[in-house]
Amino acid sequence: MTSTYFVQAQDTTKTTATTADPGLTFFGSVDTYYKADFNGKRPGSNVGNIGTSFATDHNSVSIGMVDLGVKKKYNKALFVGELSFGPRGQAQSLPNAAGVYDEETNSFHIQNLYVGYDLTDKLNVTAGYMATFLGYEVISPVGNFNYSTSYMFTNGPFQNAGLKFTYAFSDKVSLMAGIFNDYWNVYQSSREVSTVGGQLMISPVKGWTAYLNVLSGKFSGTEFDLTTAYQITDAFKLGLNAASFSAPQDAGGFAGIALYPQYAVSSAVTLGLRGEYFKNKTKSGAPYSYILPGEDVKAFTLTANVKAGGLTFIPEVRLDNAKSDGSFFKSNGTPSKSAGQFVVAAVYAF
Repeated sequence: MTSTYFVQAQDTTKTTATTADPGLTFFGSVDTYYKADFNGKRPGSNVGNIGTSFATDHNSVSIGMVDLGVKKKYNKALFVGELSFGPRGQAQSLPNAAGVYDEETNSFHIQNLYVGYDLTDKLNVTAGYMATFLGYEVISPVGNFNYSTSYMFTNGPFQNAGLKFTYAFSDKVSLMAGIFNDYWNVYQSSREVSTVGGQLMISPVKGWTAYLNVLSGKFSGTEFDLTTAYQITDAFKLGLNAASFSAPQDAGGFAGIALYPQYAVSSAVTLGLRGEYFKNKTKSGAPYSYILPGEDVKAFTLTANVKAGGLTFIPEVRLDNAKSDGSFFKSNGTPSKSAGQFVVAAVYAF
């Protein structure tokens, strides 16, 4: 303050423009849920029938995660650091030597840890460990309308470590290109930095944004992805996600498409439906999300978001149906074509 006063006192006809340091921004969330599978647990397992990410505990009042983040952008530089604690974050990490996720040795997970710099007004460079740019859904429950997740989200990448450049041609068009570690969801390269990726963003009209994405590596495989959302009216929003993944060494892959219509009944209540078609293209070997090789499944999830300040109350009903028996099970343990679940969750964001 003394320095500023001195400068102004020398010449009152001039003004000195300075950019104030914005300080740190803290953000995060806490979530908890109850889930009941209509057919009970999978045989020999403590999880339900539907093999998608998170909210897997059956007939239990359970926890998601505590998500804590800090970020700052000052002048041209920025950084983001984000940690999660709890099963929802833990499930993203690698298993221990016994092949299980051990809460005692794997109780937290790095969601984001990266730095960035604006080389010009239009060109930005970012490096570190980042949430993936593919897909409609994200890890944090705050960023999703539905509490359960899609098959495409579960089987696609969650995070990528690497270096990327983003060029904004205008507020309607931007292009990102980057190089990333050989495998998804880990911040250490096992062999080499060999995966390349890109994203074209277009916003043709107000309220409509589309992302064309690709991520390809000889160890991680290749995924093409389209993610788009259009706020058609103040009350009605329509989203779409389509993806196709080819595993390395011709090991199959998957393909899928999902629609996300949402309607705001009031300022506090919004209803939404996720309708997904998912195809497991693997011919043999481990299935994707318990879906048998060569099988496909249709999943419909009806969700409500009821907001009260930072708290969102999320009741949800989900029904999945496969083409043939074997991807799901009945309550007596026999194979089934279908499965369903009821979830009620509470998410607090800050």
